[in-house]
Amino acid sequence: MVAPALDPRTTIGHVHLKVSDLGRAERFYVDVLGFHVTARYPGAAFLAAGDNHHDVGLNTWESAGGSPPPRGTTGLFHVAIRLPSRRHLAEVLVRLREADVPLEGASDHLVSEALYLHDPDQNGIELYADRDPSTWPRENGRIKMATLPLDLDSLLSELEREPGG
Repeated sequence: MVAPALDPRTTIGHVHLKVSDLGRAERFYVDVLGFHVTARYPGAAFLAAGDNHHDVGLNTWESAGGSPPPRGTTGLFHVAIRLPSRRHLAEVLVRLREADVPLEGASDHLVSEALYLHDPDQNGIELYADRDPSTWPRENGRIKMATLPLDLDSLLSELEREPGG
């Protein structure tokens, strides 16, 4: 028996991360990435980009003072955070540079452009902006993707343009 496919309106609602230092993690996600706090509980903070109840949950319930999982173990590779536009991705790149957060990578995937980094607990993060789906390359009816170097200077040039232009 084949299970029915998920309804195409299905989305991933939020990510909830175990962190070692709640204050440090909250400062990173709020001050560097730009989320805002929607709720706090003992050992936890809930953050959002807009008016959602939360997009990111942070907690120390089982991880206060803990260390990241060692390399070579299973777990979350990264959480991907989609930004509304290339300009927004450029704005976040500036914030990362101002906070001295190193990039682990920067890729052009043909369908999107992405920045890769780690939070203070070494959780992987992909910050990306999709290209217009009408421009996505296709081959034999399937979306074609790649991992090419992202031109960061070109990305930053978005900030020289008029918003929306």
